[in-house]
Amino acid sequence: MSSTELRRTALDATHRALGATMTDFAGWDMPLRYGSERDEHVAVRTRAGLFDLSHMGEITVTGPQAAELLNYALVGNIGSVKPGRARYTMICREDGGILDDLIVYRLDEAEYMVVANASNAQVVLDALTGRAAGFDAEVRDDRDAYALLAVQGPESPAIVKSLTDADLDGLKYYAGLPGTVAGVPALIARTGYTGEDGFELFVKPEHAVELWQALTEAGEGAGLAPCGLSCRDTLRLEAGMPLYGHELTTELTPFDAGLGRVVKFEKEGDFVGRAALTEAAERAASKPPRVLVGLVAAGRRVPRAGYQVVAGGEVIGEVTSGAPSPTLGKPIAMAYVDPAHAAPGTEGVGVDIRGSHEPYEVVALPFYKREK
Repeated sequence: MSSTELRRTALDATHRALGATMTDFAGWDMPLRYGSERDEHVAVRTRAGLFDLSHMGEITVTGPQAAELLNYALVGNIGSVKPGRARYTMICREDGGILDDLIVYRLDEAEYMVVANASNAQVVLDALTGRAAGFDAEVRDDRDAYALLAVQGPESPAIVKSLTDADLDGLKYYAGLPGTVAGVPALIARTGYTGEDGFELFVKPEHAVELWQALTEAGEGAGLAPCGLSCRDTLRLEAGMPLYGHELTTELTPFDAGLGRVVKFEKEGDFVGRAALTEAAERAASKPPRVLVGLVAAGRRVPRAGYQVVAGGEVIGEVTSGAPSPTLGKPIAMAYVDPAHAAPGTEGVGVDIRGSHEPYEVVALPFYKREK
């Protein structure tokens, strides 16, 4: 394979048969949309959507000291995660900069699956491999061992229930259990990146097409729609969920990103970045860094990442993500702004869109929160 050739998921032919618009995403040829991204967004909010997320990076960590390795390599207390549960965490550099945000599943007493963002999977794999020195644990690249399908939206429990005898009612948020879905062996995880209830199904690549088709048929009466990366981005934006490369970067520590809660200083032993993150926590306590806020447009112009946030003729921050919101019917954005302008309802805040200071309302995140 040449260095420029895009990787394709096991569902590539399925996407093309459905007329998907494909795009290069982190070196993968992925479906951007199948038709209207707004319709796909609305399907997830009101019914259900089916996603191919096989570009995500699965890394397995096993061995007697797997927990100790992950506690050292990551900022969270992974050793306290019970088998069958999952935890959101981060991997940082020695200087505290965020390398990636992750979900870690504890599959067994001495077996964990680390799920990295597609764009950072190799970086995370290399970091974990390097940090494993001296631990009785193995780090294994399992990116080719899994296809990942996600069913998201209010109808997703009924759809998946119709294809499995696994106890979905007893499956908590950020938990996973082994089972079969449409006869396909799967790790069934109650996680997602849309702000809706739903499931992520980890299966062998050779079972991906069979499972996609079964889910499509089971969801036909419920209005299930195939969904691409474009609506996934607007869904996560409405839900106030950070995206690596936008709200999270190596230039920011978890405390700069307002996610200092994921750093567990109380865990035993050292971990990569502890000293720098201790200083970052102290800085944040004495002089709060810029705050991640929501912005809702008064007009129709859409803010984009990198646009300046202004107030009183001064630059007070920068947009990290922006898009039209199908749910709110207005353009929205997330932005890091000066703490003095971070309170919801702060007046006089705008976004510099090509030289014009467009008015925006400062709101608390998330923009959208589903009813439980």
